[in-house]
Amino acid sequence: MDKNLNFVNEKKIERTIKALEKKNMHGYLVKDQEELIRKIEELVKPGATVGIGGSMTLFETGLIDYLRTDRYNLLDRYKEGLTGADMKNIFRQSLLADAYFASTNAITENGELYNVDGNGNRVAAMLYGPDKVILVVGVNKIVKDEEEAINRVKNIAAPANTKRLSPKTPCEITGQCIDCSSEGRICCEYTTIKMQRSKGRIHVIFLNEEYGY
Repeated sequence: MDKNLNFVNEKKIERTIKALEKKNMHGYLVKDQEELIRKIEELVKPGATVGIGGSMTLFETGLIDYLRTDRYNLLDRYKEGLTGADMKNIFRQSLLADAYFASTNAITENGELYNVDGNGNRVAAMLYGPDKVILVVGVNKIVKDEEEAINRVKNIAAPANTKRLSPKTPCEITGQCIDCSSEGRICCEYTTIKMQRSKGRIHVIFLNEEYGY
């Protein structure tokens, strides 16, 4: 990344971290994947039971493979051969996990987390249940306000994810949201986390690179 653009993005991350702190959420800027792992090891003790939400960021940063090591008891939603009943059980168990890993569809510079889900299991765990929620976020997820967050989901996150998952929705073809009523619609539960009562439950780890959708 160009050093000048890197500087601008770093300052944006710093502003967002300060905003998160005012809302009882912690934010961190790490320089690379190695530092990301070290931060996670500070936050989550060995032997902890951890759940994961659907996230390209977790794959791209290598965290899925890391969480599959013997250090943690992973409730692995990506394990091969799972049945629908298995997935449902994992989603429910994840609500009782010691820690829950995911990303966010967007985060405002005012420290608000904006997310849209299809099944709702990811946003449910972010809202309530696990003792800790750890969100890994690329700088591309930072937006100015909630209006920009909504536009980001409609025009970037949702179409990209439907192209990946192929749920047979219009945005898989058009590349933009038309607020459809398709059976495979992935935009069903909309949530904005503006504040946390439980101080320090939510931890947002930023990387000054682009990750996920």
